[in-house]
Amino acid sequence: MAKRSAASQALVPSKKSRHDFIPGGGGHAKAIMQSSGPRTSNLMAPIMLLTGHESDVFTAKFSPEGDILASAGFDRHIFLWNVYGDCTNWATMNGHQGAVMELQFTTDSTEIITCGTDKLLIVWDIRIAEKVKKIRGHKGIVNSCSVARRGPTMICSGSDDGTVKLWDRRQRGVVSTFESSYQVTAVSFNDTADQIFSGGIDNDIKVWDLRKNDVVYRMKGHVDTPTGFELSPDGSYLASNAMDNTVRMWDVRPFAPTDRCVKVFQGHQHNFEKNLLRVAWSPDGTRLTAGSADRHVYIWEVSTRKLLYKLPGHVGSVNEVDFHPRDSIVLSCSSDRKIYLGEIE
Repeated sequence: MAKRSAASQALVPSKKSRHDFIPGGGGHAKAIMQSSGPRTSNLMAPIMLLTGHESDVFTAKFSPEGDILASAGFDRHIFLWNVYGDCTNWATMNGHQGAVMELQFTTDSTEIITCGTDKLLIVWDIRIAEKVKKIRGHKGIVNSCSVARRGPTMICSGSDDGTVKLWDRRQRGVVSTFESSYQVTAVSFNDTADQIFSGGIDNDIKVWDLRKNDVVYRMKGHVDTPTGFELSPDGSYLASNAMDNTVRMWDVRPFAPTDRCVKVFQGHQHNFEKNLLRVAWSPDGTRLTAGSADRHVYIWEVSTRKLLYKLPGHVGSVNEVDFHPRDSIVLSCSSDRKIYLGEIE
């Protein structure tokens, strides 16, 4: 691994704190572009740059409320930031012993679920900025996790151990294990949380029925590994990003035709790094965005499949992009250790 410069090491306290929580964090934010025309968001400036991570940032998301964002990655730190004002990094949470691969907020914005290369999932209470539960059971790297949209907090996870696991936040131990027989790189619940979508190195997307404990159907079309999933806001469609350099949109409604792939979006790139590049919907379901190894943020219009934006700025692979739940803001995180917040029209 390349030796880190003293400057990059100074950004985050390197000494291990006795606590999981570093108040104030080690992150910094600055305005990159001052406003010169009419504004479309409530960001302090049209583009904000957030720095402080010591290495690749693999995952970052806005909370459902939209007032904070969380970021994590190879340095094992989970940073909590304000979205508005100075974008203060008001807390840093520690607890994983390996890279954090994906994070998800619970629907009420009070907790974050993370998964990592240390084979763990961890539940964090962001009101006190501390871990409240460690979830053990996987025997390999946990690549992906998802939180149920409704009902009690159910969590699913996918791992290099070839399993998809279902967890109940209120219980100890695993609820169900589904043997996928290949490494699992992406998972998501359906809208009613009675099915789990999983993707892995066999390229197919499997749909697991939680009542039957079995695969009810498979969605074929990708010719390389799916790396990220997100369900559309209305629950009718699943978007998948994959190493075949496509984002696909699947009709996951009951009784849909057998060929469920309804649209294919292209332009973004995967490369030899084989990072798990994620995908996201805009809150109104009219746009899709995806991570890309060519250092750009791609945003498509869903109805026409037209590429609306190809946004520069990063100097490393863009691993995850997310739309703000209420404002015209997109966030992107990258292997260049940076997070950008930018307003779009």
